[in-house]
Amino acid sequence: MYIGHFATAFAARAITDESPRLGTLFIAAQAIDWLFFTFAIVGIEKLRIVPGITRMNPLDLYHMPITHSLLGTIAIAIAFGGAVYYASRNVVASTWAAIVVASHWLLDLLVHRPDLTLAGTGPKLGLGLWNQPAIEMPLELGLVLLTFIWYVKRTKGPLVPPLVLLGTMLLFQAINWFGPQPEEAGIAIYLTALLSFGILTALAFWLDETRWHKNRVGLAVASARR
Repeated sequence: MYIGHFATAFAARAITDESPRLGTLFIAAQAIDWLFFTFAIVGIEKLRIVPGITRMNPLDLYHMPITHSLLGTIAIAIAFGGAVYYASRNVVASTWAAIVVASHWLLDLLVHRPDLTLAGTGPKLGLGLWNQPAIEMPLELGLVLLTFIWYVKRTKGPLVPPLVLLGTMLLFQAINWFGPQPEEAGIAIYLTALLSFGILTALAFWLDETRWHKNRVGLAVASARR
């Protein structure tokens, strides 16, 4: 799953204005993969290319005991939530940040072949929807579109910035699904993934500057946001 992970970021921002900024929630949504690809660069965690290993991508994610174990994900979620609390002194914000981070493992459980763990070692878990594109693709798009619409309805502001973000997300997802598949694992793959996360996160921070939550009412808010 790629852009589907950002669905929880949209949902958290739609639910309450006390949740962190959308850009922060975008970091939270992909914090696990930010760390995974960073660890892959230095050899702490590993992947390889095995054509045909799933119908939707050739990634054999054979060694990721920290980032993609349930225990590791929970630890990262707590650390991220703690960082948000340190910065904001807001328990609601830190709780939603941690929830969004933790959601990554559950969404991966749906799509991955058995390569996730509970605590870094076997058994390997994964329901394998990457082998069922007729299910996985509408599921991922549906999650994003429904939560995006919810976020837009729960906030006020110009429509162009959210449409730019959504269009970029859909473009990146199309490249991920239909573009040339990598022939070997290496620094190019890792940096490309990190760059794509960075671009989407930057757009999310920009978008959040143009919109405000409907819970924030009053002429002062409207005038300040113009």
